[in-house]
Amino acid sequence: MENTVDNVKSQMRKGVLEYCILSILNKKDAYASSIIDELKGANMIVVEGTLYPLLIRQKNQGLLTYRWEESPQGPPRKYYAITEKGKSQLAEMDAAWKEIVDTIEFIKK
Repeated sequence: MENTVDNVKSQMRKGVLEYCILSILNKKDAYASSIIDELKGANMIVVEGTLYPLLIRQKNQGLLTYRWEESPQGPPRKYYAITEKGKSQLAEMDAAWKEIVDTIEFIKK
């Protein structure tokens, strides 16, 4: 039973990860490690091997852009930023998320 629950949780997390990335970047520009740290802080455990393909896909869709910035320690960092198209997508995701939550809450009553 535990394995089934873990699998369901894993699938649900994957389904909302792109939404979470846009939400994080809507607050401020960030580099990959800081995005991972914020996700971990919210108990969404993500590794770079999962994050980078999503960032590339979102960039290719025009939802994100990036720039290089010098780092006080180590090599330059790639900072990601949400685009206007990304903000529009995020607004649609916000509405869809609210609808899903409302539906589940209604069903649970």
